[in-house]
Amino acid sequence: MDCLFCAIAAGDIPSRQVYADDAAIAFLDINPFKRGHTLVIPRRHVDDLLAPDEALTEIAPAVSATARLLTERLGADGVNLLVNSGSVAGQEVFHLHVHVVPRYTDDPGLRALTDRTPGIDLDEVAAALTE
Repeated sequence: MDCLFCAIAAGDIPSRQVYADDAAIAFLDINPFKRGHTLVIPRRHVDDLLAPDEALTEIAPAVSATARLLTERLGADGVNLLVNSGSVAGQEVFHLHVHVVPRYTDDPGLRALTDRTPGIDLDEVAAALTE
């Protein structure tokens, strides 16, 4: 199986990892919507949210911890969670992943969620989250 996120979870492909536990890892999205946009994935391969097991339940603690990390370290005022299941929903990597997108007072609302913030320095964000 050639799964990009399985390779990231195994450490075969580098990522800007910001959180990890036994069930999941979280790393910065390489094409972020907002500063700190992070993906949380299960360590084991699960195609999507509609898979017959309860993978979302397994990674829920990592999603919560990541959301707290983003708000505390980056000064976010809130977060959006997004899961795409299936190609018709916009899923591009077929390994379950939860987008944790920090939101800031100066850019509020659901309509602004996917308006990408230009000029995000991923190395700077990673340093802020892992120091």
